[in-house]
Amino acid sequence: MGVLFGYFAAADDDDALGAIVRDDDEPFGAGYDGTVVKGIDPMVALEPAAELVTGRSGAELRADPRCGALVGMIEDGEVVVLALSNVLRDALARQGDAALGEVAERWAAVDEVFHGPADAGQLAEFLRDLAGIASRAAARGAGLYCWVCP
Repeated sequence: MGVLFGYFAAADDDDALGAIVRDDDEPFGAGYDGTVVKGIDPMVALEPAAELVTGRSGAELRADPRCGALVGMIEDGEVVVLALSNVLRDALARQGDAALGEVAERWAAVDEVFHGPADAGQLAEFLRDLAGIASRAAARGAGLYCWVCP
C-alpha cells in the first residue's frame, strides 16, 4: 500500500495530536482540514518544493526548529505527527495557481526525490491543496502538520 502522508492544519501541537490519537473509529486526520498523499514525505520529498516556494535553502529551512519537529506518536512510532514551519505555511498561502504550477514543473524534474519521472500535474494538484490548507491555517493562526502512517 505504501506510506501515507496526511497534511493538515491544527490550532497547536496538542490539537494536532488529535489527528492520530482517536477515541472513535474515524481514520487519521478525520475532522481536520487536510489532504492525504503517498510518496511526498515532508522532510525529503517536499523539501525541493519548499525551497522553490520560500526562496530559502534546504539548510535554512531545516534550521527552523518547527521544521519536521516530532509532535507525537502512537503505537511505538508506527504513526507520527510532524510539525511544518510557519515559513512554509505563509509562503504557500501567498502563492497563486500559476506559480504553484511552475513550482510543480521544476519539482517534478528533481530525479533524486522521485527516482524517475514525476507527474507535474499531480504535484501541482497536491501543492494547490496544500496551499489552500496553508491559507486557511494562516488566516486563523493555525499551524501545518503531517501525520505519517506506513
